[in-house]
Amino acid sequence: MTEENITRIHINGKDLILIGTAHVSKQSAEQVKEVIEAERPDSVCIELDEQRYQSIKSGNKWKDMDIFKVIKEKKATLLLMNLAISSFQKKIAKQFGINPGQEMIQGIESAQEIDAELVLADRNIQTTFSRIWRGIGIRGKGILLMQVFASIFSKETITEEELEKMKKQDTINTILREFTETFPKLKIPLIDERDQYLAQKIKEAPGNKVVAVLGAAHVPGIKEEIKKENDLAKLNELPAKSKIPKIIGWTIPILIIGIIAYTFYANPSAGMEQSIRWVLWNGSFSAIGAAIALGHPLTILTAFVVAPITSLNPLLAAGWFAGFVQAYLRRPSVGDFETLNEDVFTVKGFWKNKVTRVLLIVILANLGSSLGTLIGGFEVIRLFIENL
Repeated sequence: MTEENITRIHINGKDLILIGTAHVSKQSAEQVKEVIEAERPDSVCIELDEQRYQSIKSGNKWKDMDIFKVIKEKKATLLLMNLAISSFQKKIAKQFGINPGQEMIQGIESAQEIDAELVLADRNIQTTFSRIWRGIGIRGKGILLMQVFASIFSKETITEEELEKMKKQDTINTILREFTETFPKLKIPLIDERDQYLAQKIKEAPGNKVVAVLGAAHVPGIKEEIKKENDLAKLNELPAKSKIPKIIGWTIPILIIGIIAYTFYANPSAGMEQSIRWVLWNGSFSAIGAAIALGHPLTILTAFVVAPITSLNPLLAAGWFAGFVQAYLRRPSVGDFETLNEDVFTVKGFWKNKVTRVLLIVILANLGSSLGTLIGGFEVIRLFIENL
């Protein structure tokens, strides 16, 4: 048995065997099978969370997903990011005839064959994305979304040299590589915290002998973190939301309503013009966002009608209402969920699939409403100053 890519650690009376795999390498799966059969550990840890484990077990089937629940729980953007990862992996698989994640599947199968305890050792991917999302600000969110879409729609092929580099990187980090270069602090939730989480889960795995199937990029960090005690509950916490956006979110509508009310009192015709401008700017931009996503006419109308109202209430968003209407009128079929992974591989498929179209409507209608709020707010203030 070759010892290449294998790290052995003895700690607290336990033998830990770390296999540093390449997520895009056929040889890694073979090595995982070989090591587990030879070592016959009590536990096998794999670099997956429950969500990705279930996805692998069901073959990435999405038919049980409730699109209404996704919108209600404000997970449209996070779902798009998950789809981006899936699309990115399929691009590699198609070009090189590789099945990304095969080493994890092999780890699952080999653990079952020797009746070892299977431990899902990675942190929930939604928690990781949430910690990233809350740490990048408005500018960062815009850049991240653009990069996600770029990774989905890029037609550039991957060179052999780039493939070799990817074999040494974490899958998620590979996709967000340029983004983490722009925001270096994001290495903390993306890599460092997951190293801590993985190390603790491996150390706590049942039995005296544990084999861990890991992306090679995590092994150096885990070797250091395994010596420490890490608080899993703390690593699973979502960072407290800043009060500033909430304060701003309520201050702006109160200010807008106050200005329009005062203008109506002082000059009713100017107040009416302010109201019309506010409605037109908010409604039009939100409707344009829904139209770009090829929403149903009633969906576009919904975005136009609700945006001026939801912009005055931080607890509501135009995209949610537009998304609900679209999902009701053009309810995704089982076929749409079944072909989701394939459809996000192309621009045409992304807009054609009813699931991704709903997600696009939610996001673009909200972005349009935000832009309309900015422009409409300036218009309200301008008219107020002119009529002082």
